[in-house]
Amino acid sequence: MSSCISAIGIANPANKFKQQRIYRFMADASGLDENNRDRLKSIYDNSGIDYRYSVIPDFGVDTPEEHTFFAANATLEPFVTTQSRMALYQKEAVNIAEAAIRNCFARFPHNIAQQITHLITVSCTGMYAPGLDIDLVGRLGLKTTVERTCINFMGCYGAINALKTADYICRADAHAKVLVVSVELCTLHFQKENTLDNWVANSLFSDGAAAVLVEDTANRLIEGTHLKLNYFYSEFLPDARNEMGWFVGNTGFEMRLTSKVSKQIKRNIKGVTDRLLHGAEIKGLTQIDAYAIHPGGRKILEAVEEALELPEESNDFAYDVLRKHGNMSSATILFVLQRILENTVKTNQQILSFAFGPGLTVEGMVLKTHTA
Repeated sequence: MSSCISAIGIANPANKFKQQRIYRFMADASGLDENNRDRLKSIYDNSGIDYRYSVIPDFGVDTPEEHTFFAANATLEPFVTTQSRMALYQKEAVNIAEAAIRNCFARFPHNIAQQITHLITVSCTGMYAPGLDIDLVGRLGLKTTVERTCINFMGCYGAINALKTADYICRADAHAKVLVVSVELCTLHFQKENTLDNWVANSLFSDGAAAVLVEDTANRLIEGTHLKLNYFYSEFLPDARNEMGWFVGNTGFEMRLTSKVSKQIKRNIKGVTDRLLHGAEIKGLTQIDAYAIHPGGRKILEAVEEALELPEESNDFAYDVLRKHGNMSSATILFVLQRILENTVKTNQQILSFAFGPGLTVEGMVLKTHTA
């Protein structure tokens, strides 16, 4: 038996901001002098991002007095507590997740919700209980007997773990219909302390959700293009564990993201790739037709290209997602796969995919396109 991705739906909050508009908010909120404003602007100018989304409208207002989430003053003090940030997560995450799922379901018969046997939710930017999974059951009209799994706090590679779990389920039960939904509200966790880690994180992260239907390949509900889940591989790099971290603080979740992340990926990704290809019984990169690399940032994509000696166009879909959406943590790789699924014209193309996160963890998989 084999499983496949039959459909992917995506969604973002209503608030869409130009990257340079967010830069002005960040520079003002951090109280930067002219020299440091120039340094920060250079980071934004070189991010490869044009637009980002947020559930918080404040990033686009002209004056602090217009704030509705942060304090209505130039210093943003008192700074928003973790409790208040999680309250907004609980209010908004289900809406964006539901929109992505309905987008995913649009290809299927009207009764698809009642056919879902398993629900897997993914998020590292918020939690509550009863949680997102139970809220979605009610919103979508899923059966109350649906089997639920929550994958939390794994960072940008969490969605690949969810796909792996869905694959296990479908291989064990050919009649399973597994709904995977990743929702990340990264901008809730803006930190204004003037550190390089915060500057970089504040220049990258965005809000979004993606939903995927995974099912047994031979028992698909509809005909059409799909992506077979052929092989998964996971490895973490202990020597790089301190380069990326995600911690719960009193004023939101705090990101540690050093400048060495891309260097560590460049140094190690070739060996990881060789081991993945060996396990998948693929003789080399010449047998790979397309790539789905998590666009954690422009430097991440460039590091993979340089280490694997790939042309820049091999990551066209990843660059497009980064440019139009920014880094939406775990949901981002599903946005890249959605581009591939919607633009596939050939069958039996092998796709190599990677996502990266705390550990430093590399999650990889091989998928194959099929158009029948």
